[in-house]
Amino acid sequence: MISIKQFSYFFILLAYLGVAIPQAFAQEINQADKIKVDQLSDDQVQNLLDRAFEAGLTKAEFLKALEAQGMPPSEVAKMRLRINEQENSGRSTKVSKRDAREQINLEEINLGMIQPTDGFANKSNGNEIFGAYLFYQKNRNLSFEPSLNQATPKSYILSPGDLIYVDIYGQSEQYYEATVNPDGFVLLDNIGPVSVSGKSIEEATGILKNRIGKYYSGLLGSNPNTFLQVTLGNVGTIKVNILGEVRLPGSFTLSAFSSIFNALYAAGGPNENGSMRKIKLVRNNTQIAEIDVYDLLINGTANLDLKLQDQDVILVPPYLSHVKVKGEVKRPMVFEVVDDDNFTDLITYAGGFTDQAFRDRVAISRITGNQRSVSDVYQNQFDLFLLKGGDEITVQRILDRYSNRVQIKGAVYREGTFALTEGLTLSQLVKNAEGLRGDAYTTQASILRTRTDLSTEMIQVNLRGVLDGTAADIPLRREDVIRIASIYDINNEQYVQILGEVKRPGTYPYSAEMKVEDLIVMAGGFQESANSQDIEIARRLEDSDMGTLADIIPTQVNQDLGYNPNSPSLVPFDQIIVRKRASFTMQKLTAVEGQVNSPGIFAIQSSGERISDLVKRAGGLNQFAYSKGATLIRRTEFFNTESEQLRRQRNLEGLRIKLAEDPSNSEAQAELLRRLLSESPVAASQVDNQLAQTKKETLDQIASETPGFAVKLKETEAVAINLEEILKNPGSEDDLLLEEGDILSVPKLFQTVRMRGDVVYPTTIRHESGRSLKHYINGAGGFERRANKKQTYVVYANGAVKRTKGFMGIRNYPPIEPGAEVIVPTKGPKAPLRLGELVGITTGLATLGLVMSQINW
Repeated sequence: MISIKQFSYFFILLAYLGVAIPQAFAQEINQADKIKVDQLSDDQVQNLLDRAFEAGLTKAEFLKALEAQGMPPSEVAKMRLRINEQENSGRSTKVSKRDAREQINLEEINLGMIQPTDGFANKSNGNEIFGAYLFYQKNRNLSFEPSLNQATPKSYILSPGDLIYVDIYGQSEQYYEATVNPDGFVLLDNIGPVSVSGKSIEEATGILKNRIGKYYSGLLGSNPNTFLQVTLGNVGTIKVNILGEVRLPGSFTLSAFSSIFNALYAAGGPNENGSMRKIKLVRNNTQIAEIDVYDLLINGTANLDLKLQDQDVILVPPYLSHVKVKGEVKRPMVFEVVDDDNFTDLITYAGGFTDQAFRDRVAISRITGNQRSVSDVYQNQFDLFLLKGGDEITVQRILDRYSNRVQIKGAVYREGTFALTEGLTLSQLVKNAEGLRGDAYTTQASILRTRTDLSTEMIQVNLRGVLDGTAADIPLRREDVIRIASIYDINNEQYVQILGEVKRPGTYPYSAEMKVEDLIVMAGGFQESANSQDIEIARRLEDSDMGTLADIIPTQVNQDLGYNPNSPSLVPFDQIIVRKRASFTMQKLTAVEGQVNSPGIFAIQSSGERISDLVKRAGGLNQFAYSKGATLIRRTEFFNTESEQLRRQRNLEGLRIKLAEDPSNSEAQAELLRRLLSESPVAASQVDNQLAQTKKETLDQIASETPGFAVKLKETEAVAINLEEILKNPGSEDDLLLEEGDILSVPKLFQTVRMRGDVVYPTTIRHESGRSLKHYINGAGGFERRANKKQTYVVYANGAVKRTKGFMGIRNYPPIEPGAEVIVPTKGPKAPLRLGELVGITTGLATLGLVMSQINW
């Protein structure tokens, strides 16, 4: 606890700092040697520091005053440490915590701005007025909004509501924050009110410096050691009146930092009648500036630093003169011109000529009296020709023609366009094109020549004679087009074709003395199934008898495609057909699943292998097998069977993937992988698929021509077999031959019967030996009212189907076996009896009755 005596020392010091120091800083501070800093609270230290600041002392001066009063250096050091700690912790009230400068009344500013509509189109006589887009367009991005972070302009005029910061630094330190009140004064602590409204920042700084200098003597004099700075806090607003030819005239609330361009943006800029060149800024009934928007648009220079003040007037007068520029300029628009603008100025406004512009002469349509006249302005007159309102300038495009062009096309190494030089001839042009290609047709060439009336003529030339000097050279003229044909332009392209059992069947280019072996090598070699001893060459006949289509030449080649002196040479358009070996076939697979001792996949051993053989290879049936329910699932002709080529390609693809995954392949394996990567996929043979497609189209045609007939094409279907009978009599008619893809399914013994269709309660019922179908119908609740009892049928476990038979009203239902499904169909909808049918029946009965009565009579 601080003693009463210590408190008295503290209050004496506070009183002295508050009263004595402002008049006599150098006098000693009484009782400072009695204060113990450790016994002072944080609030007491801060209070001492605040009083020292108010007296005009800096922190350093305050500590020196304490030391001069007799406070020991150790206590002064403790005081300095306590003050620093308070400042770092934010307890000091004299440390300015100013927020970033903000714009006040921002909503009011934005609310007053004009909002362009989607259908905006600022047009005059069909052309857009240059500069209108600057202030008024749907997506306005250039708003000329002033930066709030700029240095406070010295010319800024203070007005009520403005917040200012007054910073004093140097030998003395202090700062003030004050707002200009409605009377135009700022109130500073311990100094009083100071009038600053209507004064610029620079003027207000001088006024405040003189006023505050009475308390801080270091501010004044020829050699000051204390300095003062005035900055603007949050930016206020001003009222500006925008009148004349603008889109939205009126009074606008703007930022006090705004320029005249920001004000024009808020009003949407000049309208179609407004001037861009003579915009006036009026202040206190005096015009102080004239703005030319073209200075900003053309040169990038404008009075952007000219700040608006409250109650300024911006007047946009009507435009001076409009001229229209069309044609080959970069900005074909309507421009406003002043009295001394010449044609060169106008072209500058229009962005200059385009690359395709004809600049030697420009046509200008001008109003003279009550009509228009056309003037031609030549290039040397551009600077002298002054513009008038209503002028229409048309800049033409250069002619799309060449003054010295010749062209050469066809069988030369560098065809294209060349310059026509003086004395250029045909042979020199061929030399300029780096000579003829080897396939050039030199017997003749043609020159397409353009006459003076723009008609053309064709000149035939003996090109060989011109080049070897035996014929006169041809002088060329402007726009001559020389065409030198290739020998292949006048002859058919020659090729040969290979089909059948090669890796890449197709068409290949013909070469002289080509052999069959050469073509097979180009086609990637033989397939595995190829028969090298049965190859045919189908040769086109030049002069064939009626009915003879081709000359068939049988030939043979070595299996390794080695040299064969007897191999015939091919001629253009030959077709080589490589057939398959009759004995070649790829492995065919079948499968057994279900209740056999060794189910799985089996390869068909021979073409005569049957179901009984397959069961034997599968180890026979086990004790759970239900042989009567066995089913054979077989592919139909519509199954998408993989061709031998695709199967081989798939196998090779699997080999390629396996080799690619192994990082330690041998050199031979790496070479194999390279070959597999370079080998392109082989197209499948369409012969087998074509048969299935033809049958499908036939069925579709029958279905389309037969009402109510529909065919559902399946890729696989179940074949009903009697496995029990097959195993008793192997090789019988029931024992079918196996085909690729067959699946023999042998189920377990079924113990249920499934009821389906139009029964009261479709369900599954336990099978009971010796029971008839009627028993199972009753077990499902009996027939429904619309059940078609006559058409009831049974589907057995092996896929066989039996239907109900009837004779003389007696129904003979099929027997029921385990795993069977009983299907009860529904009767079709009963058609209502029509009036005509009723009349017909009545008439028939009446006629029948009449006939019977006559017979009896």
